[in-house]
Amino acid sequence: MEEKKVDFKSIIGFVLISGVLMWMMYSNQPTKEELEAQQKAKQEQVEQTKQQNNVTTNENVVVASTNDSLSQLKAQQALGAFAYSTTLPSAKNDITEIKNEVLSLKVSNKGGYITEATVLGFERFEKNSGQLVQLIKDNNANFDITLNTTDNRTLHTKDLFFEPTVTKEGDNQVVTMRLKAGQNQFLEYRYVLKPNEYMLDFAIRSQGLENVVNTSQPLNLEWQLKTYRNEKSISYENRYTELLFEYEDGKDDYLNAQKKEAETTAESVTWVAFKQHHFTSILLTDTPFKEAKLKSENLVDNEDIDTVYTKNFTANLPLAFKNGAVNYDMNWYYGPAKYEILNDYKRNLDEVMPLGWGIFGWINRYLFIPIFGFISSFMPYGIAIIVFTILVRIAMSPITYKSYLSQAKMKVIRPEIQEINEKYKDNAMKKQQETMKLYSKAGVNPMAGCIPALMQIPIFYALFQFFPSMFDLRQKSFLWADDLSSYDAIFQLPFRIPFYGDHVSLFPILASVAIFFYMRMTTGDQQMAQPPQDGMPDMGKIMKAMLYISPIMMLFFFNNYASGLSLYYFVSNLITIGIMYVIKYRIIDNDKLHAQIQENKTKEKKESKFQRKMREMMEQAEAQQKNKK
Repeated sequence: MEEKKVDFKSIIGFVLISGVLMWMMYSNQPTKEELEAQQKAKQEQVEQTKQQNNVTTNENVVVASTNDSLSQLKAQQALGAFAYSTTLPSAKNDITEIKNEVLSLKVSNKGGYITEATVLGFERFEKNSGQLVQLIKDNNANFDITLNTTDNRTLHTKDLFFEPTVTKEGDNQVVTMRLKAGQNQFLEYRYVLKPNEYMLDFAIRSQGLENVVNTSQPLNLEWQLKTYRNEKSISYENRYTELLFEYEDGKDDYLNAQKKEAETTAESVTWVAFKQHHFTSILLTDTPFKEAKLKSENLVDNEDIDTVYTKNFTANLPLAFKNGAVNYDMNWYYGPAKYEILNDYKRNLDEVMPLGWGIFGWINRYLFIPIFGFISSFMPYGIAIIVFTILVRIAMSPITYKSYLSQAKMKVIRPEIQEINEKYKDNAMKKQQETMKLYSKAGVNPMAGCIPALMQIPIFYALFQFFPSMFDLRQKSFLWADDLSSYDAIFQLPFRIPFYGDHVSLFPILASVAIFFYMRMTTGDQQMAQPPQDGMPDMGKIMKAMLYISPIMMLFFFNNYASGLSLYYFVSNLITIGIMYVIKYRIIDNDKLHAQIQENKTKEKKESKFQRKMREMMEQAEAQQKNKK
């Protein structure tokens, strides 16, 4: 292969071409005068561009001014005197936030009402969920006053812009929101938040609107709230989510929480509460609302789908004019539905708690709440429930003893009652007379067993209302239950069982087992104590059926209820079994009881007025029956 050689001719050519190009560049370089001319031309071009931009900016200002004028004209046509509010710097979607140790509130310029209310220190669904309880958020609430103007316009304050002012009165934070129709013409909302308080002062007043708003009719205030779900069980929470209100005379009422829709009209109302089981929003007024139109709508149709909201509450409240102005002093309450907190306000707000009516509520307020509060102040809540249950059962043990003693006596004289039934099977009147005579001689009262049982009913019902109302049990754990105010699921089912749910709770199972053994222990005695009656159903068969039906009913009914309530019934039935065992095998001796009854028969016993009256009535009835024959 031929070796390549250096081509010196090509190298000389490249050098010559490079030299020519360098000479041409040097010779074409502009002179000093030409450079100054170019610089001057550039400056003139910049100045010209600035002038063009200024012209464009001025044109935009003119256009903007024209647009503002058109906007003002449109606002004037739509809002009348309240168009003045659109000219203020506050006419934008800004918020004002006030906050204390327990409550955080955000008030919007648009509408002037609270658009976010957060209860600090409490979490949704479960402990450590990271989601604070928010009673108001994401437009779930409205607070709107309808303004009928003198120039025949109908305006809504929720659509108009208020001017905010934030001040302080000592430690109190004050937010004043004014919807202005002029410099000194306005509708005002005034919020005052105090330290460590769930309740804030609130006032609605008007100034200088006599010629702007029609004052011949009251203003209509509409307060609406779509309640968010905050607890683990939406069905259980929804059961206790309801609308309540109080009349001026102190009586309270509510709308049925179980209905799809419920509404009513009430006169002279002093407060309205939108209660969400463990939390509540309440509007109170010093001047009673003359007529309140209240409505509750259930939003939970399907628990698998409807998992965000529980109820939709609406209250339409009239604000009456006085001397051409409205002036209402009110209060807002956003916080826990806790008896101690609500009761401290001395405004009958404890009626928000579903403690029961009459004697049931009295037992809860003056016995169970103070006793349980004392016990739980120095021990865990699960242990406190057990100790509380022991105290209740010990207090009820004398009644249990009386009831069992009556059953034992009836059991002893049962053979004699059967003899009387057989002897006078064709003469019902005579059979009744002889039976009553036997009861009198033996010193046995057939009603003695019923009276103790009836006396226990108020206790049982009060406890049934007590545990769902106990805010302190919320998100408190015990053993496997992570929340004593909700169900204690140990297993999640892949499907839903009607009337049972999609989970398995353990405390209801234990309570059902305990009640089964308790009923099995007492059913035989009850059957023996029950005297047979002609034409009456066989109580033996009924009691045997109830032996199995009652535990199953408890299992289904309590599966979605508060585990604290199931824990109470489990412990209560265990203690009752123990008490019954002691009474049956250690206290009452059936042989001695039989001997005592036989001894009573030999004694002359003075007939009471009631017994004499009953005997005379039976004798008269028997005589009339003989005369007819």
